Amino acid sequence: MCRQYSLSADLQEIQTYFGIDHVPSMYKARYNISPRQHVPVVLHANGRRILDEYRWGLVPFWAKDAVNADGMSAHLNPAYRKIFRRQRCVIPCSGLYYWQSEGKKKLPMRVVLRSRKVFGVAGLYDIWTDPRGNELRTCTFLMTESNRLITSFHNQMPVILNQDSFEDWLLNKEIGTDELIPLLKPYEASQMEAYPVTPLISNLQMDHSGCIEEMNVKLAWIKE
Repeated sequence: MCRQYSLSADLQEIQTYFGIDHVPSMYKARYNISPRQHVPVVLHANGRRILDEYRWGLVPFWAKDAVNADGMSAHLNPAYRKIFRRQRCVIPCSGLYYWQSEGKKKLPMRVVLRSRKVFGVAGLYDIWTDPRGNELRTCTFLMTESNRLITSFHNQMPVILNQDSFEDWLLNKEIGTDELIPLLKPYEASQMEAYPVTPLISNLQMDHSGCIEEMNVKLAWIKE
C-alpha cells in the first residue's frame, strides 16, 4: 500500500503543469509525506483551478484505510459514492515510496516518472465539521491495480492521471461514472522507474532532500 510519497517540484513547475490560477504562499517542497499530514491538492473552485491544503486521510473514518480508496469500486461504495460524484481533486506528486521485501529484509524504493517531472494522482476530498464547529478538510488517493513495475512491491498503485484528463476529473459537478472509470487505470510502466533510497524514510519526521537521493543497494537494505 502506498502510505508515503514526495513532492519535490518547485511551485512554478506545479503551477504550470496543473494550470493553477491561484497559488498559496505557504507551499514548500516535501520529501517524505505520510498520512495525517497536510498536503497540497488541486481543486476546481469558482471557475478556476486552485492549489490548497488538505489533510491526507478522509474523515469521518469510514473505512479501515481512509488514506487510499479503491478507485474501481469507490463509485459503488456507499461511503465514497457521493464524494466520487462531486468532490474530486488531483494530488500533486513527484515520487511514491514502496518497500521491497526479501526474507527479513526490506528495501525502500522511490517510484518516479522517467522524466523525473511532477505528476497528478486522482483523489477525493471532503470537508467535515466536528461537534465543536471546527472544520477539517481531508483527502484520499484513489488506487488501481499495479503496473508491471510496481507489482513487485504491491498489487495496487495510485491512479496517475494524464494531463489532458485533469479538466474532466476536477469539474465539481456530477459526471457519469461511465466517463470517469476509464481514467482510473494503471499508468504505463515503461514511463516509470524505481530506485533505492535511504531507510531513514521510515522515520516520518525525516523530511529533507536526502530522502529522495538514490542510495547504494547494500546500504538501503534494512532488517525487519
